[in-house]
Amino acid sequence: MPQQRRTAKQLQKRRPVKLIKLSAVKIRNSPTPVVSVVIPVVNERRTMARVIQQAARVHQQTEVIVVSNGSTDGTMQLAQRMGARVIIYESPLGHDVGRTIGAREAKGDIILFTDGDIVIPARDLKPLVQAIAQGGDVALNNYSGPTNKRHVHSVVLAKHALNIAMSRADLRGASMTAIPHAISRKALNEIGAEHLTVPPMALAIAIHKGLLVRTVNYIDVGWRNPRKRVRTRTDPLEQLIVGDHLEAIHCFVGMSNERGCFPDLSRARDMVT
Repeated sequence: MPQQRRTAKQLQKRRPVKLIKLSAVKIRNSPTPVVSVVIPVVNERRTMARVIQQAARVHQQTEVIVVSNGSTDGTMQLAQRMGARVIIYESPLGHDVGRTIGAREAKGDIILFTDGDIVIPARDLKPLVQAIAQGGDVALNNYSGPTNKRHVHSVVLAKHALNIAMSRADLRGASMTAIPHAISRKALNEIGAEHLTVPPMALAIAIHKGLLVRTVNYIDVGWRNPRKRVRTRTDPLEQLIVGDHLEAIHCFVGMSNERGCFPDLSRARDMVT
């Protein structure tokens, strides 16, 4: 029996996997878009065609903007053949800078941000667009990251901490760091495109200015992300994102007061000064 079980497992491993090949059907960018989908990419040829196809389906009047920075694998040529509007930078721009560039070029009243390495179906993207169309300013992916573990990742903790500091614990770990998310043209103007380079700070500005920020649908981008980072003692990206949230807290406190609008109750500090 043990030998039979091993043989069955071996046969199962050898069983061919059925692959569905999607043809790279060219999209048509609307000349008068309602929705602009911004996709920063660096060497995402493997997923680029599928990401563009899904992005183009979120609304009848959509433009897809691909910001290719430092790509060397043919990503930008593929995006151009697909019919997307492609903005090309030969050198890498750094984390999230592509969002700012794409947002500044966007013509739509609704701007949807996603990434080139994760294929998210249009059916999951549409609720974010609809939330803005119905009067929202910032529509977030209702994804908080895994919290049901003994050691919660520092990035997840940072997201929760920022939202609590801004009296928006209802957002839990939702953040503009996570894709996909959408903003209104009004939000872009109020936040300032340049602040999209630090997504948590953009969220802090939006909340401080009283913009309508809400979570929409849950999209688990954690398991969809195919990239597996090498585990080291220090992860530069982790440190970057935690630093972004510290910068956002500092920004929010600076826009409000030294306690971030939290009360001091009856504490008579002047008695000991």
